Amino acid sequence: MALGNTAVRILVSVIAIPALLLMAYFGGVYFLSFVLIIAGISFYEFAVMAKKKNANVNVYPGLIAVIFLILNQYRFFFSQYNFLIIVFLVLLIIELFRNYGSAILNISTTLLGIFYFGLFGSTLIGIREFYPNIDGLYNNGGYLIISIFASIWICDSAAFFGGTALGKHKLFSRVSPKKSWEGAVFGFVFAILAMILAKYLVLDFLLLKDAIAIGFITGTFGQIGDLAESLLKRDAGVKDSSGLIPGHGGIFDRFDSLLFSAPLIYLYLIYLA
Repeated sequence: MALGNTAVRILVSVIAIPALLLMAYFGGVYFLSFVLIIAGISFYEFAVMAKKKNANVNVYPGLIAVIFLILNQYRFFFSQYNFLIIVFLVLLIIELFRNYGSAILNISTTLLGIFYFGLFGSTLIGIREFYPNIDGLYNNGGYLIISIFASIWICDSAAFFGGTALGKHKLFSRVSPKKSWEGAVFGFVFAILAMILAKYLVLDFLLLKDAIAIGFITGTFGQIGDLAESLLKRDAGVKDSSGLIPGHGGIFDRFDSLLFSAPLIYLYLIYLA
């Protein structure tokens, strides 16, 4: 007997979530591998979507750039800024020889993918490795990443149930017709509450204002990230970024909020925490 869509979603979540939390907790090469996988696959899913708009993403150089940006964040080899300059020059040179569709579309979409998945993905490593591997501090990064995951997941659930129960005013009907302002407010509030709870459970090293600020980021920019991905999918005319995860769509679908929130959380930790 075939499992229903809801049953498949639950089964995948039961298997995937504990594995994800363990990789976040242990950090190091385990979390690095996780980020490389989600960024690399998301980049490829994006390239397939872009193809539907007649944009031919330069997949292999793009993937190399995405991987390098993430590895470089984990073990610094080269300035990220200087590397992106080189990437841009290389893509321009390669496009001279491709003669494959619109050069403007090809270069633009390739760079968008590199920034979205390589640069944004690298900040996940920056958050996990923010606390040094001395005197037990390294575990702090694991607890923080797990709390960010929880805040985003709780935000999504609260937005869904709040919107279903009370949603009357459309958020951005052009992009995501089912989302409402009421659901977004529910998600925002519960994202902050989740981070406040995490502060007293596992994030005692953070000030309350920092926990609230991170919850604010996940509750606002996490939802904006979901809308941004919906915008790209709607433009490409697809429902999901791929069918890779049974019952859940693609990797980009599952981690759009995380990828959009991570850069802002990382910048907050560096400059404001």
